[in-house]
Amino acid sequence: MKWTLVFVLFTIAFCAKAQDDDTPRVVQFSGLVVTGDSLTPVPFTTVFRTRDERGTITDNLGFFSIPAYAGDTIKFSSVGYLAAKYVIPDSLTTNRYNMVQVMRRDTVQLETTFIYPWPTKERFREEFLSLDLPDTKEEVAQRNLEAAMLYERMNEMGMTSDENYRYAMQRETQKIQYAGAIPTVSLLNPIAWAQFIQAWRRGDFGKQ
Repeated sequence: MKWTLVFVLFTIAFCAKAQDDDTPRVVQFSGLVVTGDSLTPVPFTTVFRTRDERGTITDNLGFFSIPAYAGDTIKFSSVGYLAAKYVIPDSLTTNRYNMVQVMRRDTVQLETTFIYPWPTKERFREEFLSLDLPDTKEEVAQRNLEAAMLYERMNEMGMTSDENYRYAMQRETQKIQYAGAIPTVSLLNPIAWAQFIQAWRRGDFGKQ
């Protein structure tokens, strides 16, 4: 019985040890992202684990820090630079690992552009003033927010949401008030007069 108990305890300890060995080691992966030509920090670089595509971005000094497993593949990507990958060593003995990732610039080959001068300054002025350049988004937004434009749109909308709500509630109240009876003529109702004037301006009575 004694040896049986020792054998059971030894088996449990061995299984727990094997289970601990199979569990990936969690490390705090930190570092700097710099350029390859001048070692200048690359801010706002995307740093994420390819295993679950989760990560972080570097700060304005190029620093980052994320938790990861030993053996994870970390991907670095930033606009204007070639994407890079780094594999965390799986033979680490500590729970922290630091490194410096160098990013290479992504060069773009543009087509050849030929620039020719205008014959005279007057001709250049005429052609420049006749250009029909599209408006930018900021100019379009500023034009749409002008007081005259907002007032024109307000007039096109007719009644506001509050006025529509009040009008609908008044109609429901009149239906309940005159249920089973003949409703009175709304000669003093301003909403009815406003509707009459709008219909008269639209020419609804002339069409009939």
